[in-house]
Amino acid sequence: MSIQDRLTAAGLAPEKVASIITAALDEDLGPDRDDPTSQAIFDVETVGTADVVARQDGVIAGLPVAEATFAAVSEDIRFTAVVADGDRVAEGAVLATVSGPVRYLLMAERTVLNLLCRMSGVASHTYRWTEALADTKTTILDTRKTTPGLRILDKYAVRAGGGDNKRMGLFDVAMIKDNHKFAAGSVTAAFDAVRTARPDITIQVEVDTLEEAREAVAAGAGFLLCDNMSPDRLREVVAAVGDRAELEATGNITLSDAAAYAATGVDYISSGALTHSSPIMDIALDIRPGAANPPTS
Repeated sequence: MSIQDRLTAAGLAPEKVASIITAALDEDLGPDRDDPTSQAIFDVETVGTADVVARQDGVIAGLPVAEATFAAVSEDIRFTAVVADGDRVAEGAVLATVSGPVRYLLMAERTVLNLLCRMSGVASHTYRWTEALADTKTTILDTRKTTPGLRILDKYAVRAGGGDNKRMGLFDVAMIKDNHKFAAGSVTAAFDAVRTARPDITIQVEVDTLEEAREAVAAGAGFLLCDNMSPDRLREVVAAVGDRAELEATGNITLSDAAAYAATGVDYISSGALTHSSPIMDIALDIRPGAANPPTS
């Protein structure tokens, strides 16, 4: 299976991943792909092997992206994954092995790790939410609060951690939020306007009160985003319209109180923190001792 096939199998568009990788490498290596340190110490014939190693426990995401990044630096690099995306690993675990010209391994190192550490951090954070919700029917969702340019990677990492994606952008789901309601005059007016203009698209409605929830469902909404509601208020909404619409709880919900919100009976909890506040997972590239010998001349 080719790198492109592995990316596609992961639900990642190869051309979009390639664009991200190119921009990241240009940022680190400059337009001429220059690394004076590695190029001075190692000629292109000096080959070696390195291990991609977890420095802490976590959930892995981004190995196909890492492979594609190494390949973008040099086609002479061979990448062998030892684990798979979505796997839980312990500190010290070897995630992958790479071999090839040492100068190219080192030129790719920081870009590979920046992407892999970030994606695995998001996956690890998401996994903790899935653990908190394990005994409930509630699924954890992400939001559009992603790093500009990296949305497809951020959202893939959420999936690798066991969560699900809310929507990819403004383009694929119509979501009526407070500003839309205020400008249109009411929930019903906003819903009717979207439904008339775009009968083909899914419409979701953000509601702040039980009354708005009832109004939205009466207008035809099948998915409600219940914003900043207490668990008690959510129970009222579930009782009133939960048999007619999918319900998502959102707004300042933390990992520590996720189970209490899930216990209300909502179908989903969304958290922007999955992608805007996840700490990275510490991962390193370790050249094997004695695997590479710099030129003596």
